[in-house]
Amino acid sequence: MEFILLVVIALIVFFAGRNLKRTGKKQESLWANIIGVVIIAVAAVQLFTVIPAGTVGVVDFLGNVSDNTLKAGVNIVNPMAKVVKFSIKTQEIKETMKVPSKEGLTVDLEISLLYRINPDKANIIYKSIGPNYRDIVLIPQFRSVVRGVTARYEAKALYTASREKLASEIVSELQNIVGKRGILVEAAPLRQIVLPNRLTQAIEEKLKAEQESQRMVFVLKKEKQEAERKRIEAKGIADFQHIVSEGINEQLLKWKGIEATEKLANSPNTKIIVIGSGKDGLPIILNGDK
Repeated sequence: MEFILLVVIALIVFFAGRNLKRTGKKQESLWANIIGVVIIAVAAVQLFTVIPAGTVGVVDFLGNVSDNTLKAGVNIVNPMAKVVKFSIKTQEIKETMKVPSKEGLTVDLEISLLYRINPDKANIIYKSIGPNYRDIVLIPQFRSVVRGVTARYEAKALYTASREKLASEIVSELQNIVGKRGILVEAAPLRQIVLPNRLTQAIEEKLKAEQESQRMVFVLKKEKQEAERKRIEAKGIADFQHIVSEGINEQLLKWKGIEATEKLANSPNTKIIVIGSGKDGLPIILNGDK
């Protein structure tokens, strides 16, 4: 409507300028023509629309929505059409809610939802839901899915490693519901889970007991390994002693004694007295130092 109004005003100004020229008012006619050109230029600008980055435009011409969305940049559009802009960037919804658990307990849950719209289906969202799709469809469905998923888990599972599995199920189920309407769900991170105090203490005590049990298993395993090491070491010593005892005999001992006597006799620093013959025919060696 603005475009048509500007065109009408420009035509009126041009006709007025022509009449002024006929009456001899050339200066006024010139100004009228200049004003008319400016108004036409302003009207021509209405033929173009700028779509910012991370946004698509939906063209609505008198209730007829185009099947093609406008991409980021400068686009030529019908000046009488309305362009509705939709962000296709990743957006976040933060929710704090009380959710049920499998055993009927109430759990305080803080959760986020990361989502974006499919740029090729922005026109479908506009026609079937409208620009306020977030409050009309996404948030109510998100809350419903979260409560439905948590009701399948025990409260202690929400507190432990099952959180990632729970978040994955929320994303999957919510995507099945809103995906066909042009909304893409990216993630549903759980920010905080607050369980009843008694349950929290019970879970912490159980985890502590499990950790202590695992520690004792490790200690026992270590003790068994040490006992096995000592057994192997003792067996090695016993084998060594057995081998040595079999290798030592009376002839070897006599020979080693003779060798030792010869070395002492040949040493210039040794003061010894050899008296007769000792047991087994070996000499008796006395130390001469006092």
